[in-house]
Amino acid sequence: MHLILRILIGLLGALYTVMGMAYLLQPLDIAASFFVEPVGVQGIATLRADFSAFFLTTGLFALFAAVKNRPGALLAPLFLFAIALTGRFVSLALDGMEPTAIQPMVVEAVTIVIFLLGYRSYKGSAA
Repeated sequence: MHLILRILIGLLGALYTVMGMAYLLQPLDIAASFFVEPVGVQGIATLRADFSAFFLTTGLFALFAAVKNRPGALLAPLFLFAIALTGRFVSLALDGMEPTAIQPMVVEAVTIVIFLLGYRSYKGSAA
């Protein structure tokens, strides 16, 4: 089970790293798929800075955890995604429900579960 989780974490790490690079290098192409529209050059800079930071941090720490068998590296992406999911729930409470709200919440919840299971599976292994 530990090996399967390491592989899943590595795959998620690669996916989120690619997403982070897309935000860094082609923010306008990926922003629309996240329902984000930047306002002017500073809006594009915000996409490059903030969104790439979120996804690159998640991806690189997850890859490090998977490749080097280091569970502590999963804490940063776990906190990032827990905060993101919390923000989604706050948005549901304050802004209401949209049909597009569920899919990103499911992705974030599944990511949290995989990272948390991976973190917990390291008990007794080299950490």
